[in-house]
Amino acid sequence: MKNKYTSHSLEETQKIACELARKVKIGDVITLSGDLGVGMTAFAEGFIKALNPEVASVTSPTFNLVKIYDTVNFPVWHFDLYRLKSPEEIFELGIEDAIHSGVSLIEWAEIASDFLPKNHIKVEMHFDNNSISETRVITVVKTKTKI
Repeated sequence: MKNKYTSHSLEETQKIACELARKVKIGDVITLSGDLGVGMTAFAEGFIKALNPEVASVTSPTFNLVKIYDTVNFPVWHFDLYRLKSPEEIFELGIEDAIHSGVSLIEWAEIASDFLPKNHIKVEMHFDNNSISETRVITVVKTKTKI
């Protein structure tokens, strides 16, 4: 599966995330990568709120490194690995529990690529260089290889 989307706004980015959220199940791992400031946390917010509209706000777990959100069917573990110094640090955050008990949404997952399941969903987000606006190109790939 490979889908490419164009987003012209925060709302469109969150709508794309909402579509993906409706298809996930326990054990799914979704990685988010791309340009700094492209909207990975906005994507995460749309994803999490699609599964639990009661969530007041979703913020990047940049300093906490992980936040867990309850939904009706499973917890969503929202990781931000931007500040990790070594790949092994991901185990201190409970990544194994996350993969087995819920859905994992991982920003800046490249550092942990050797530890991720071979089957995961990769979301790449980039600014559209051919546009003068804040247009983003979002590619969603269900992969069977590591990042």
